[in-house]
Amino acid sequence: MPFKKRAYLFVFITFLSSTLMAQMEVVTPEILPAPSSIIKSKGNFVLNSSTGIIYDDEFEVSANFLKNYIENGSAIQLQKNNSIQFLKDENILSPEGYKLEISPKHIKISANSDQGAFYAVQTLRQLLPETFENSTFKDKSILIQCLTIIDEPQFTYRGMHLDVARHFFSIEFIKKYIDALAMLKMNTFHWHLTDDQGWRIEIKKYPKLQNIAAFRKETLIGHYNSDPQKYDGKPYGDFYTQEQIKDLVAYAKTRHVTIIPEIEMPGHAQAAISAYPKLGCSGDQIDVATKWGVFEDIFCPKESTFEFLENVLDEVLLLFPSKYIHIGGDEAPKTKWKNCTQCQELIKKEGLQDEHELQNYFITRIEKYLNNKGRQIIGWDEILEGGLAPNATVMSWRGTQGAVEAAKKNHQVIMTPTSHSYFDYYQSDNDSEPLAIGGFLPLEKVYGFNPIPKELTEEKSNYILGAQGNLWTEYIADEQQVEYMAFPRMIAMSEVVWSKPNNKNYANFVLRLEHFHKRLEALDINYANHLYEVEGNLKPEGYELTTLTKNKTIKFTTDGSEPNLNSKIYSKPITIIQNTILKAAVFNSERKLGATFEQSINYHKAFGKKVTLNIEPNKAYYGSGAQGLVNGISGSDSRYGDKEWLGFWGDDLEITIDLGEEKAIQWIKTRFYNATGQWIYAPSKVEVTFDDGRTFPILEEPNPNKSIKNVRIWTNIKSRFLKFHIKNYGIIPDGQQGAGQKAWTFIDEISIK
Repeated sequence: MPFKKRAYLFVFITFLSSTLMAQMEVVTPEILPAPSSIIKSKGNFVLNSSTGIIYDDEFEVSANFLKNYIENGSAIQLQKNNSIQFLKDENILSPEGYKLEISPKHIKISANSDQGAFYAVQTLRQLLPETFENSTFKDKSILIQCLTIIDEPQFTYRGMHLDVARHFFSIEFIKKYIDALAMLKMNTFHWHLTDDQGWRIEIKKYPKLQNIAAFRKETLIGHYNSDPQKYDGKPYGDFYTQEQIKDLVAYAKTRHVTIIPEIEMPGHAQAAISAYPKLGCSGDQIDVATKWGVFEDIFCPKESTFEFLENVLDEVLLLFPSKYIHIGGDEAPKTKWKNCTQCQELIKKEGLQDEHELQNYFITRIEKYLNNKGRQIIGWDEILEGGLAPNATVMSWRGTQGAVEAAKKNHQVIMTPTSHSYFDYYQSDNDSEPLAIGGFLPLEKVYGFNPIPKELTEEKSNYILGAQGNLWTEYIADEQQVEYMAFPRMIAMSEVVWSKPNNKNYANFVLRLEHFHKRLEALDINYANHLYEVEGNLKPEGYELTTLTKNKTIKFTTDGSEPNLNSKIYSKPITIIQNTILKAAVFNSERKLGATFEQSINYHKAFGKKVTLNIEPNKAYYGSGAQGLVNGISGSDSRYGDKEWLGFWGDDLEITIDLGEEKAIQWIKTRFYNATGQWIYAPSKVEVTFDDGRTFPILEEPNPNKSIKNVRIWTNIKSRFLKFHIKNYGIIPDGQQGAGQKAWTFIDEISIK
């Protein structure tokens, strides 16, 4: 009988244990960014207060992070046993790679470095309930599904940028920002510390930098393109002490995040020159800039300026142990240099061709100084102009051409083109979006970014170190808005730079992101949620409505009324045969989930007709392609980068519309974007030629919105073909933003009545 009792007791305990385990939560593995390999297996590991953790000193940072995360996030207190093991594995070649093995008895983290182990911990973190993030997990145990993950990054440089010169953010917030980078396995924080509107780093040798250059007397209200421009009349500014910076650098190190400081030169230097006027060419007293843009007061390349910059950099180097120091190098107008006797004498003395080569001399001299200190420079792609400094790394932002040129010359490159990496651009067509600089960069476009330009061979593509998202803060005044603009686009960028191409799938990413929202909420991160918005596209078969998330219902109206639970359910493209105001929204069985989508469609004589262009739109601003010019939909009045505006950089444009048959034409109208602060200019001339060979100029119509130039031609003519001749504005003149660069032309709908 004793045997039977023991058997009965064993069965009872097993049953009880299974029942208790069934009641515990098991978190589905929905990892961001996507791992290289994930293999699920049967069973679960039980994490509770009998769980222990052991590690060698080499893994102390990662192990302590995990221990603190579990113990601070729950009532679970870890013991010292081998339930969770950190193991050295030299067969893992990538220093950031790892192997995570979860079995019923053990969790094994294998890596060749603490950094790899740290990323394994970040993956394990996502296998725990999000309530660990804000210490609201109340249970005494948690089940973790058994699995094996083998993982390593695609790129060695995985970064996020933050501009604190235009608007200042607290050290506490920047630590939170760095925490988010680390969670997403990003390893670099690019800290933009100086610009025309403020100097944010304490330099003890030059106290006026923090007493004068760190403060501006007022700040622009609204958009730069507003006419007239207005100011708030309130002094603004602050700076980071060296002690604060040391603390932040040490904090980032515990997250395996390297901080790269940016000290702008020779341009974007107006704040510094306001404190020390002799740094400029004229020596005149100027103010810290109170609005955004590019300014002509730049560092003058004289010996006293180099002495100043070298002294500044000496203090910067003591604070930041990073291999790289970012020196800017972008948007430096040469007007002052052209009119400066000392600059012209230096050009002759050094045998330089022009002011562009003088900038190369400037950058090369700074590079040599930093190289002698054991550091490397990074500069924006303008440092290519006039010749590239010998050892410079290029940060390519004006498209990808700079990256291609630099990589072909065997220079390392970090990809950050405006088309895919500028998170200060609008992320939704929704009119409720906060004011932004312009452009349009939705989540899907970020996710679709390939950092390796197609023009590069396999050999030259090895010079692409990685990519980063940029967050410029001219129009971002508080920390909540920083988060709103950064998330979830930062998450998409993390998968761009970490995950292998064959592991990337946007539909799957959206499912994981929807799950990840709970973690962001627990972390009190103010993310933008556009997953439940409706997107519309005109197709040959009709107007198509889509939404990102699965198992959701779209309901719509075509009379301008608000959709509700009783509205029509969308199932196929909607036929458009007249002027239509379409509204739609995503619903579940109980309520509307997202914002209402609204689209006005103007049905006119050219609607859906064949359009040909002499040149393709720039790939960064392709809009809806040529057919987008006759789809009945006008672009945004404030966002030139949306799906309707087509952008052309420096090219004269010819557009031919085939109406299919000869038709009577009463008038033709179109419009052009005109935002000179973004290098966008209305064309210098627009004409239309008809079948009979006659050509008519199109004339501008009055418009209170200075960012839009409306043009129209009144006529009484019959024609099948219409050919538009649109002459680009040309080179942007001195004194304007982007002086010396080619102007952009942006056009949207062409309507014909």
